[in-house]
Amino acid sequence: MARASLVRFRNSILTTKTNLSSSSPFSSDTGTSLTLYHRRCLLLQACQNVRCQNMRQLFQIQAHFITSGLFHNPFWAGKVLHYSSDFGDIDYTLLVFRYIDFPDRLCINTVIKAYSKSCISYQAVVFYFECLRNGFLPNSYTFVPLVGSCAKMGCVKSGLECHGQAIKNGVDCVLPVQNSLIHMYSCCGDIELAFKVFVGMSKRDLISWNSIVDGYARIGNLGVAHQMFDLMPERNLISWNIMINGYLKGGNPGCGLKLFREMVKMGLRGSDTTMVGVLTACGRSARLKEGRSAHGFLIRMFLRPSIIIDTALIYMYSRCKRVDAASKVFERMANRNLVCWNAMILGHCLHGNPEDGLILFGEMLGRTRSKHGEINLGENSRPGKGEEGIFPDEITFIGVLCACARAGFLTEGGDYFSQMIDVYSIKPNFAHYWCMANLYANAGLIQKAEEILRNMPEDEDKSSESLLWANLLGSCRFLGDVSLGERIAKSLINMDPQKPSYYQLLLNVYAVAGRWEDVARVKEMMKDQKVGRLPGCNLIDLKDIVHKLKVGDYWQEGMEEVSMMMGELAQKSSLLSTTLKRSPVHNTKTGI
Repeated sequence: MARASLVRFRNSILTTKTNLSSSSPFSSDTGTSLTLYHRRCLLLQACQNVRCQNMRQLFQIQAHFITSGLFHNPFWAGKVLHYSSDFGDIDYTLLVFRYIDFPDRLCINTVIKAYSKSCISYQAVVFYFECLRNGFLPNSYTFVPLVGSCAKMGCVKSGLECHGQAIKNGVDCVLPVQNSLIHMYSCCGDIELAFKVFVGMSKRDLISWNSIVDGYARIGNLGVAHQMFDLMPERNLISWNIMINGYLKGGNPGCGLKLFREMVKMGLRGSDTTMVGVLTACGRSARLKEGRSAHGFLIRMFLRPSIIIDTALIYMYSRCKRVDAASKVFERMANRNLVCWNAMILGHCLHGNPEDGLILFGEMLGRTRSKHGEINLGENSRPGKGEEGIFPDEITFIGVLCACARAGFLTEGGDYFSQMIDVYSIKPNFAHYWCMANLYANAGLIQKAEEILRNMPEDEDKSSESLLWANLLGSCRFLGDVSLGERIAKSLINMDPQKPSYYQLLLNVYAVAGRWEDVARVKEMMKDQKVGRLPGCNLIDLKDIVHKLKVGDYWQEGMEEVSMMMGELAQKSSLLSTTLKRSPVHNTKTGI
């Protein structure tokens, strides 16, 4: 509803004298009372339509209800609570809820839903059990957001408790609740329980199928996921996106691109999610021709420019060594966020001219660089309270330090490293130390390089996030002297044979030198030492920048049991078509 209409409704209400009895929707007066009721409903609806831009109007309406006594009516109080929850402010929603004298089931369900959508979703479970102790009687609408909060937390224990509550209250066979359970178990990594719920359903809709396919894709079992995808009686765009992105995350972008071509042949238009996945797949596999085709497809579809799509294009062209094309996309962007700047800076620093990356980094911060490499801080280079602007994060500095290592800017690299810590309060991770070690080694300061890698903080090196950076930069791996990198890595392994990151250093050195027999030998050594499965990464994903890959096979203790379980699960899924013939499938046009 237009703002002018909103103002007219507000003025008509605020200038009309009413009392609680005459304005109740259940009043026998069908004249003035009914008109006021509709006006207030339309006013609340108008506030919802304009969303957070008009939170102030919602405050005014609530103030009017309080001063006129209408807020004591559960109907009107529930209306205010419902619309306040849509603004996403959990604190305000709770404030409204606390002042409702006798909250009914709808009010409690509204608060649970608000909790599930907030950053403190775990409080939905806490709130539910508190209400339960006070005599609350849940219904099926209670458990959809409640189970969803468990999925968001990834806590299977809380999910099992909520599942038990659904059974106890007799709503475990309600279709939306079952779909929520499948999604929750999938998010928690317990695909066997998700499949058990799926097989036990008397009716299944598109959400059910999308949820179970997504569950198998999440754990990397793309074979079963594709089988389930083929068995689907109906698919929507979300179904295709699940499989395309599943193959992308599973390290098989080619299959994702093949699915996209099949989807286009069927006449489906891709969404932003689809096109980001396709462009990322093209970049990950360095398929410039297909990336250009995807770009042309976007132009033919007349899709409006968006930050997400443009950032994906920058990433794709940079990975395909066409940093000039990526720069053109970046320059034409009307709005940019930190992810866009990082994508373009990393494009220059890793795949193009490193000096161009440093210049762009300076532009982002309002810095200037002299001909001698000196850094001059601009007015906007230091973050402060109340200041607006874009400031670098740890990913930005990885690109900057790599550029310094590639270009041989020893002094400047040290300055950037110090500023990252002292000016921007960013804690260095494994990648930053690795880049600095390369920088010193390329300058001939071998002892300094060894000292940096040897003296990395213990807690930093042990974190899984730090290990992900172990094979980070293909252009920053002691390219000048393979024997030097080999000596440093072996020295670190002798110091502590149980640190996987040290083995990754040695693997990187051998891989760059093309010594694949030595790579295989190091993997066997890791098996013998029972170092464990080692995560690594490449700069391939715009969202979290890293892509996990495996440098070893299943040698961890207990992996045989896991493999047997997955084999049994795959065998069960192969019998799914027989099971489905005995149970009717309910189709809808909705998605996960």
